[in-house]
Amino acid sequence: MTDPVTTPEPAEHPAIDTPAIDTSVPHSARIWNYWLGGTDNYPVDKAAGDAYTAVFPGIVTIARGSRAFLRRTLSYLVSEAGIRQFLDVGSGLPTAQNTHEVAQRIAPESRIVHVDNDPMVLAHARALLTSTPEGATAYIEADATDPDRILAGAAATLDLGRPVALILSNILGHVADHEQARSIVTRLMDALPSGSHLCLNDGSLGVDPVFERAQDAYNDSGAVPYVLRSVDEITRFFNGLELVEPGVVSVTQWRPDPGSGAPEIVAEHGGLARKP
Repeated sequence: MTDPVTTPEPAEHPAIDTPAIDTSVPHSARIWNYWLGGTDNYPVDKAAGDAYTAVFPGIVTIARGSRAFLRRTLSYLVSEAGIRQFLDVGSGLPTAQNTHEVAQRIAPESRIVHVDNDPMVLAHARALLTSTPEGATAYIEADATDPDRILAGAAATLDLGRPVALILSNILGHVADHEQARSIVTRLMDALPSGSHLCLNDGSLGVDPVFERAQDAYNDSGAVPYVLRSVDEITRFFNGLELVEPGVVSVTQWRPDPGSGAPEIVAEHGGLARKP
């Protein structure tokens, strides 16, 4: 277990201006929220989500498998690795089993920084900022492509001299250039000390051609594109780190819950690794 984190409490958060929300156009974060069973979505998002599932019903399994993977990796990080600090980049809209909810349920003293640049997430930031009295939860408005801004903001809540779990869940697919995506991971992990962990998962190629066609159609629709990557490309994000067993696998196969049966392989791969 790591020693208790003794960083000062973050400064009081300023009031958040809620941006105007266009409910006439479907929004990717709200569609994902709909697939997860959340309530932060509108009829236009449900229609778009239903249109996607009509082509590829398995997207709901992928979305929920991704969230379950996050829950299981967080449980490992808190209970087995002793991590008490979390930097969740691209955290998205608040839905059940958020990073701070899972971590603080096990260890109330956990400190979590959520990062996103989406107006919809900003509009719900107050929900993300709830925390146990013993811990802390903060929100940074920043883009994943600006790791220096992320690190500077995170330092107000986290002690970057102690181990941190960096979470990149379904975010690097929005960075089309693979080398740029790798450089983001490298820059963020380089700033964290030994004993820190990387938890990463993204949509994968080579598993389900129907999913790939559905995603291509979605990207061609004018929505913010999301690039699927090969399992090898996803694995290379962990270069220089020590992968936790079972390594990089379909998210449903990463330490499935006991008694859950044989997991279905889905086109979403991820893993968890420790910085030596």
